[in-house]
Amino acid sequence: MSRLPLSITLPDASQFARALGQALKTRHAAGLPPPGHVELLNHVARALGHRNLQALQQARPPALPRPPLAAEDLPPPLPLSTHARKALMQFDSRGQLLRWPNKYSVQKLALWVLWSQFDGRRVYAEAEVNEILKAAHRYGDHATLRRELVNHHLLTRKSDCSEYRKLPARPDDEARALLGAWRRMLRSRLAAPDHNARNVRR
Repeated sequence: MSRLPLSITLPDASQFARALGQALKTRHAAGLPPPGHVELLNHVARALGHRNLQALQQARPPALPRPPLAAEDLPPPLPLSTHARKALMQFDSRGQLLRWPNKYSVQKLALWVLWSQFDGRRVYAEAEVNEILKAAHRYGDHATLRRELVNHHLLTRKSDCSEYRKLPARPDDEARALLGAWRRMLRSRLAAPDHNARNVRR
């Protein structure tokens, strides 16, 4: 086989190592010999979420991160609708959902914030979805959030709930305005001075 240049990015090295290790363990348990170099490359591709090596080669490489824009170059934030403003009020300054909204239109918007915390390139076990959702809310009902993300076609799952994926949904202007406001709220909190630390220094 001729030289094969290949550039890959590991969005989650632990997940990659687990997937590759499990594939090799399954092969060993079946009494098969160690994989050849081409087959091993296919295992690597599948651990990265691709069908095979050819699919990995054809995948578009991730774009390099762009430098942040200066404040004066940023586009003006989208205006928040009444529902988006109510949805934003359901989150605390840490970005965690404080309560499940009563109004359906506000619920839908809040789900976009949760959706944004998943990686579209990854396959998640149910336990991993649960951990993300537990960290994203404060009132202890991750099962409802998981179910609603699936019902609203923001996540998809296998029938046996063994795998979850983020769907490539497209938020409308109302949801994009909420996501922008939610991110600005988090940035403001990170940029704010630590008053407790300042009081201790005094």
